Amino acid sequence: MARNYDLGGKVAVVTGGGKGIGRAISQGLAECGAKVVLASRTQEELEKVADEIKGGGGDATAVVTDLMVGEQIDKLVETTMNTYGHVDILINNAARSFLRPLMDLREDGWDKIFDTNCKAAFLLSRAVAKIMGEQGGGRIVNITTVGAVRGGAGMGVYHASKAALTMLTKCMAVEWASLNVNVNAVGPGLTKTAFSQPIWENPEIEQMITSRIPKGRLGEPEEVVGAVLFLCSEDSNYITGESIYVDGGSLANT
Repeated sequence: MARNYDLGGKVAVVTGGGKGIGRAISQGLAECGAKVVLASRTQEELEKVADEIKGGGGDATAVVTDLMVGEQIDKLVETTMNTYGHVDILINNAARSFLRPLMDLREDGWDKIFDTNCKAAFLLSRAVAKIMGEQGGGRIVNITTVGAVRGGAGMGVYHASKAALTMLTKCMAVEWASLNVNVNAVGPGLTKTAFSQPIWENPEIEQMITSRIPKGRLGEPEEVVGAVLFLCSEDSNYITGESIYVDGGSLANT
């Protein structure tokens, strides 16, 4: 898929960059000329994506990072600055969930979901926004979900964490506008990734879900990329605190 935005000279950090939507976003950013810092807990996945980007003529660095550990968040930022000297784009894509009813989810499950999906995004965004402000500005894009604005069974705490991230997006946008840091969100509908596989691998469940989507199918990771690139580009200079849903019309059909 051709990417038309010019992000040459920009440095982008992508959490959860080793697979699924994060991998697609990382490749899209690289295709537009950005240098990409890939972060996740799995080195093999990160190195594979980094090699793919380099093989296409891009520049990528893999940094193994556990976002539940504050010191590793600091190391990610430090490594980015030591390697490239600046940071212009942050994509908070990493997420965690468990497919369990609320009655069955343990307290530590709640903590892991909120610590990854919301707390880590806050800590990393704050650290990066300070640098962006000193540089004259930057872009932060939080990857949320249609579930942030719609209830659902089996992943209630995931939905709640993304709803919190959606509100955090607005608050960061308001507070950091004076730093020329735009903060927005992109909320995919159900997208075919390993993360969502427990839901869509069952043909009956997939058919039930797609019957409610006007487009009649699930999304693909590459289809989320365009909205992210737009929010990282000059075309979105006056947009901050907003959410773009890439969902095949499912929210419109609620």
